[in-house]
Amino acid sequence: MEIAEARERYAALKEKIDYHNHLYYDLDAPELDDYAYDALTRELKALEAEHPEFVNESSPTQHVGGVASGRFEKVTHIVKMESLQDVFSLDEVREFDARMREAGLAPQYVVEAKIDGLSISLEYRNGVFVRGSTRGDGIVGEDVTQNLATIKDIPKRLPDGAPDFLEVRGEVYMPRDAFLKLVEEQELSDKQPFKNPRNAAAGSLRQKDSAVTAGRGLSVFVFNLQRIEGMTLHSHKESLDYLASLGFPVSPRHARFCNIDDVLREIEAIGALRGTLPYDIDGAVVKVDDFAQRDALGSTNKFPRWAVAFKYPPEEKESKLLNIEVSVGRTGVLTPTAVFEPVLLAGTTVSRAILHNEDFIRQLGVGIGDVIRVRKAGDIIPEVVAVVQHAPDAQMFEMPQACPSCGAPVSHMEDEAALRCTNPECPAQTLRNIIHFASRAAMDIDGFGPAVARQLVERGLVHTAADIYDLTAEQLITLDKFKEKSVSNLLAAIAASRRNGLDKLLFALGIRNIGSKGAALLAEHFVTMEAVQAAAEEEINAIDGFGGVMTESVLDFFAKDGTQDLVRRLREAGVNMRYNGPKKTDRLAGKTLVVTGTLPTLSRTQAEALITQNGGKASSSVSKKTSYVLAGEAAGSKLTKAQSLGVPVISEEEFLAMLQAQRDTIES
Repeated sequence: MEIAEARERYAALKEKIDYHNHLYYDLDAPELDDYAYDALTRELKALEAEHPEFVNESSPTQHVGGVASGRFEKVTHIVKMESLQDVFSLDEVREFDARMREAGLAPQYVVEAKIDGLSISLEYRNGVFVRGSTRGDGIVGEDVTQNLATIKDIPKRLPDGAPDFLEVRGEVYMPRDAFLKLVEEQELSDKQPFKNPRNAAAGSLRQKDSAVTAGRGLSVFVFNLQRIEGMTLHSHKESLDYLASLGFPVSPRHARFCNIDDVLREIEAIGALRGTLPYDIDGAVVKVDDFAQRDALGSTNKFPRWAVAFKYPPEEKESKLLNIEVSVGRTGVLTPTAVFEPVLLAGTTVSRAILHNEDFIRQLGVGIGDVIRVRKAGDIIPEVVAVVQHAPDAQMFEMPQACPSCGAPVSHMEDEAALRCTNPECPAQTLRNIIHFASRAAMDIDGFGPAVARQLVERGLVHTAADIYDLTAEQLITLDKFKEKSVSNLLAAIAASRRNGLDKLLFALGIRNIGSKGAALLAEHFVTMEAVQAAAEEEINAIDGFGGVMTESVLDFFAKDGTQDLVRRLREAGVNMRYNGPKKTDRLAGKTLVVTGTLPTLSRTQAEALITQNGGKASSSVSKKTSYVLAGEAAGSKLTKAQSLGVPVISEEEFLAMLQAQRDTIES
């Protein structure tokens, strides 16, 4: 590769890896699996080895990928929380051992499973848990003490005789059962599910509301001693044994070995257990045991020289496709699922995998009887990777033209890959509609979660959202795990939801293409449900922020007899049909603002609501017509584009001051 070509490729790799680091570490929303991400970093390292003149401190190989967000207080780590150097073959582990011996050491190694979660620090003073923080970039992390305190496996007080000060490092993870339960709830609520347990754990721990964290079933393993005062420990194995004696759940299956052959056998043994464990692992860690030897070896800018992490490749299997089943979601979307001959994959037997949509099936070119290759994304969710061999008489699968649940016609909406059932009263959509109606962003009926909704629908007690307001104590007491207190609480929450504003009700109705922001715009503009129902096309189109597709969705929804009946029943049940929100002002009239990054006190939704409430337009993209970009921590590409276009960039403080100044001017 010519030097110019190498430099261009190097710059492209850096940009791509930085982008995926931001998704993984900061947003807990990765787009690549570990294997694809690792391939990018290995290519970058190879280029750096060939062209060391390319390397500077901005390279992803020189620092940990995450940053501390503005949602939490920052914590500066006294002992740097380093990441580990990844290796991908047993030969590379042998090379690591050879480097140790070339340094004049005869080390013993501790091998342990690499838990796939979020790295955290726990600090104890006089035996009491005083602070917990995330790794962040390894030097500065986030104070998440309150959230960590909800995890039952973390000791809050150590036994008598604990050291004066102790800091340990661990990994917060989500057990597989808890992850699968969370994903099911997210799918039933039509929320974007977490892709794997690691991101579920990270997203759950970094909640502003610790009650959310408490309900996610998180756990922890402690794997390293960071600092200790009042006593001296000499080795990693000794420190793990000591921490276990204090009540910490330490790294599972950790053992000490004297030679590299035993180390390699242990790596293979841990790999064979991957799918049978109740938690997710993505590798095995090999560490020099003796602390004095570690000190002598030291660290690079990013990695300790005394440890490596062996990463297991994704396991893939071939199987025969027996059938493709199609299910129907809350919004009527038809989702195909591959049914294939059972295979043992990552420790469990699987026979089903989501095929996403019609376009995905076409890309695969898959037909019944084909031999397909499957794997588990993140070792959890089965997915079809490719067609290995077509059956001699196989024809590519075609999605049905009628709903498999109710028989109504399905339509392929413009600019969408999904097919949808056209019947709003389709039985398959009932449960998801009810869950959405009661969800926090909609009518916010506390205690009316997916499990409760499922029981009510299956027992025939609830058929539409209006039936929720007819529920009695006698009916609720028959539900699983319900007692008088839970019945009383749920009935109170249902009663309280009647007072919600029109904006929440419109969102709760689940109008296609109308999210919470669109529902708020409708409510602010028309004020009453009667006005929304009677609105003409040109009136809805006149709302700033509404497009033709949104307008058509509103008109279609309220034209249906089922909708008219549902609204009538909700009104008779005493549900508020008026907008309760603040009166709209013109303080930002004619201004278009883009919100990006994490703001100190406002969520993005709150900031955009303030923009629209004050007559401005909240846009999702930056252009020359953008008036201001409201930027917080980790603003990313939108901030860069604003700077390149010369668009003014303001902070949250400046934004709030702008609103106050406008108000003062108007009042004077």
